[in-house]
Amino acid sequence: MKKLLLTAAATLLIGGLAHADKTKVGFIYVGPIGDLGWTYRHDIGRLAIEKEFGDQVETTYIENVPEGAEAVKQITQLAETGHDIIFTTSFGFMDPTNQVAKQYPDVKFEHATGFKRESDNVSTFSARFYEGRVVQGLLAAKMTKTNKIGYIASFPIPEVVRGINAFQLELAKHNPDAKVDVKWVFTWFDPAKEAEAAQAFIDAGADIIVQHTDSPAAMSIAEKNPGVYAFGQASNMSRFGATSHLVSIVDNWDSYYIDRVAAAIDGSWSQTDTWWGLSKDGQGNGVGMVEMASYGNMPEELIAEAVALQESLRSGERHSFPCPVYKQDGELAEDCAGDGKQLADFPTLVSMDWYVQGIEGSLPK
Repeated sequence: MKKLLLTAAATLLIGGLAHADKTKVGFIYVGPIGDLGWTYRHDIGRLAIEKEFGDQVETTYIENVPEGAEAVKQITQLAETGHDIIFTTSFGFMDPTNQVAKQYPDVKFEHATGFKRESDNVSTFSARFYEGRVVQGLLAAKMTKTNKIGYIASFPIPEVVRGINAFQLELAKHNPDAKVDVKWVFTWFDPAKEAEAAQAFIDAGADIIVQHTDSPAAMSIAEKNPGVYAFGQASNMSRFGATSHLVSIVDNWDSYYIDRVAAAIDGSWSQTDTWWGLSKDGQGNGVGMVEMASYGNMPEELIAEAVALQESLRSGERHSFPCPVYKQDGELAEDCAGDGKQLADFPTLVSMDWYVQGIEGSLPK
């Protein structure tokens, strides 16, 4: 046993020397790379780094990392093994990322969907996924026949709440009779639980299924129920819903990851907080972090209407949360008081912890 351990240690040392001139890039994933959703798309971004930089980089990933104490251990492992830049890709990694970053000031840390940057070596990034929810709200309003919408939600964090609210606002604009029922499953990836939630909605009369979870299970359930439609999440899930898939919100991290690794390589990396949407600058320029994929199973004129809305969001002509916006209790959102035209990124959207008017039930705390 001792001989094996020494051999392994020698191998690591030799490997470390062999790759000393490479930039080491690490990833911490909350789910498996085969989830076909959130983690799958982050890993596509990792592969884009390898394709872009070739022998200049070496990438590592650790999948299925629980959000909590175990995350500290795994992030530390990457920091200890010479990684120059580490991407931690789930909201629940926020505090562990900041904790480890303080101990490794020479390592660069990038945290997805969080807002805490407690050290100069921590950056945050997220996508305006809610722009895609606006488009989905339009489609749901026009495609539902029962006026019952089932929304499978993961955790009550601002990212998820923003999506629900953006969806509801657009839904109500086009079909005030439609109602959204939100079911919190308190998991990012659990195909059985996601499928169960989707079927429960359908059994209760819903003919549109929305999800903010990571597997295609809900889409597959919709496909088994004629007349039910669903939206893909994080990746293009159209192959799981030949007759049920309307459109998918696709997370595209490639450009951001390439930009940040390039900055780590050339020494220009600095702390940032980045939100890209359908475009990079919110005004129609550059490849953003959000794409809409595979419109189908709807009339051509509705596709044209959805694409037009998508383009108006991409160009900045249209905002996802235009005033007036009313909270669930009927109170006007603070940003809309006076001459307010839309809800502000900070602090309103980044910390959103309330439902808009029209959502039934209470938001878990």
